[in-house]
Amino acid sequence: MGTTASQLPKELLSEYQELTFLTKQEILLAHKRFSELAGKEDRHHPNPRVPMSKILMLPELKSNPFRERICQVFSTSDVKDGSLSFEDFLDLLSAFSDSATLEIKSHYAFRIFDFDDDGTLDSSDLEKLVNCLTGDTDDTRLTAEEMRQLISNILEESDIDKDGTVNLSEFQHVISRSPDFVSSFKIVL
Repeated sequence: MGTTASQLPKELLSEYQELTFLTKQEILLAHKRFSELAGKEDRHHPNPRVPMSKILMLPELKSNPFRERICQVFSTSDVKDGSLSFEDFLDLLSAFSDSATLEIKSHYAFRIFDFDDDGTLDSSDLEKLVNCLTGDTDDTRLTAEEMRQLISNILEESDIDKDGTVNLSEFQHVISRSPDFVSSFKIVL
C-alpha cells in the first residue's frame, strides 16, 4: 500500500471519499488498477487518460454487453473516444458500487441505454438495447416481428405519457418496481 498511498495525496483521497460512494480502500485499489492500466509512460503525466481499449480489458467489463457505452458515458474526453481519466474511472466505479443509490444507478443506466444521447429511449435505442442483451448474431437475433412486438410491449409498460419514447422519470419509475436492478447494476474491483 505504501506506493499507492504516496501517489494519491491525503487531501485528494478525502475529497474522492466525499464525492463518491467508495471507501478509502476502494479508492486506493482503483488508483492502483488505473495506474497499472495507464502504464509506465503515462503514470507521471499530471492527468493521464486510459484509452477505452485498455479499460475494456478489465475482467469486470470484458463480458458486459454495454462495455463500450459505459466508457462513452463516463468519459469526459473532448474527442469522445471513450478514454477515461482517473476521476472518470472513479465516477464509473462509484455509480456501479453497492453503496450507490437507486437514483444514481438508474440515471447512469438510462444514459448507457440512450445510445443516441438525445435524452429519451426511442425504438432505435430499445432495439440496440435488446440486441446487446440477446446478442446480434443470426442464432440469437430476434426476427423483425419479435423485435417490433417486444418494443411495443416495453413502450406499453414504460411510456406513461404515451409519446412513443421513455424519458428518465418514466425509466426510473419502471426501475423502482424492479428489486433486482440495484444488485445487478454493479462492478466490484
